Amino acid sequence: MQNILVIGFDTRNIVCSASRAGYTVCSIDAFRDLDLQECAYASALLECRTSGELRQLDPNWIIAQMKAFGLGFDAIVTGSGMETLNMHSFPCPVLASSPEAAQEASNKSHLAKRLEALGIPHPCCYSPDELDTIEYPVILKPATGGGGIFNRVAKNRQEMLAVLEELSRMDQGFTEKEILVQQFLEGKPASVSLLSTKDESLAVAVNEQLIGTSWLSKLPFAYCGNITPFRTEYAKEMETLAEELVLELGLLGSNGVDFLVTEKGPVVLEVNPRFQGSLDTVEKAMGINLFEAHVGCFRGELPEKPEAKLFAVRGVLYSDRELFIDRKLMEFILREKSADIPSQGTVIEPDWPLTSLFAFASTRDEAVRSLEGGAERIKTFIADQTKEERESLSPAGEA
Repeated sequence: MQNILVIGFDTRNIVCSASRAGYTVCSIDAFRDLDLQECAYASALLECRTSGELRQLDPNWIIAQMKAFGLGFDAIVTGSGMETLNMHSFPCPVLASSPEAAQEASNKSHLAKRLEALGIPHPCCYSPDELDTIEYPVILKPATGGGGIFNRVAKNRQEMLAVLEELSRMDQGFTEKEILVQQFLEGKPASVSLLSTKDESLAVAVNEQLIGTSWLSKLPFAYCGNITPFRTEYAKEMETLAEELVLELGLLGSNGVDFLVTEKGPVVLEVNPRFQGSLDTVEKAMGINLFEAHVGCFRGELPEKPEAKLFAVRGVLYSDRELFIDRKLMEFILREKSADIPSQGTVIEPDWPLTSLFAFASTRDEAVRSLEGGAERIKTFIADQTKEERESLSPAGEA
């Protein structure tokens, strides 16, 4: 096996991991970032921005893109948004969980029922038509996917109805049946990264999640990155629960389970039946190539459990304005420990991810301080650049 197609909403981390493992990789994703293009043999743009558009993607279009790359592909690997891709539509194997297993795992409503049956702690879930039984506050989120961007808290029935209306305006795919109403709990967001075969599962790392981090995004529930490893008294309990769950759900390869560590202990929030955003920090902290390990799972092989060598932090920096990526800004981002680097000429929408920053250190706090410094330098550069542009357009500047 040598030639791999990776397809998903955002594939840079998977593509670069596969490239480091020695594979020839082509990519179809919605960003085509600069560093993705450097890692990939070839890439194409996935012109989808909503969950509805992803669901309607024609497999024949994907096959046509595969032919245009000019390679004979040995396998397809799916990323975010493509978890339920029909495996039977393609001329080569799809190294992923079955679409049925992925659908059940990624749909938060179905997962809640499964967790209840298994006796695994999880937040209480409601459907939007159970208005009279809901106990507030609740959090509303897409039933599948979302990255936290669309999550909203409602403290009463009136706020919940307003949120439902707002979400339907933002994405036509968000009908009431596509939105989960979940008990809102306080706690520390975390995740477990796993590998699984048909018979065994292995918790590779426990990660602290950065959710709605104010110096990275103004969105209160946006996924802003993670820290590997997460040192907590509940680490072993989360690993055991996650290993049990992915086997019960019949998931294969690299998968993730999201937790919230509350004062009463960890509760399961959701399952990601695909590579996760923590891939970079898990690889760096644990000294493992997750793409190679993922491929091994489909041969029935699991690696030895790795040990953390350092603290690795990824921060996803969001843009607070519409931003045109000119040469100066692109080169400034490249000076930092960065990834997901937008190409020159790209336009970044407000509240859209701009880039990822990294820091590595022997302690968690040192790594976080380093990351915060990098984010502040980029934000300052953008603010200064914006100020210069405004001054040059003012009457005084014209004079």
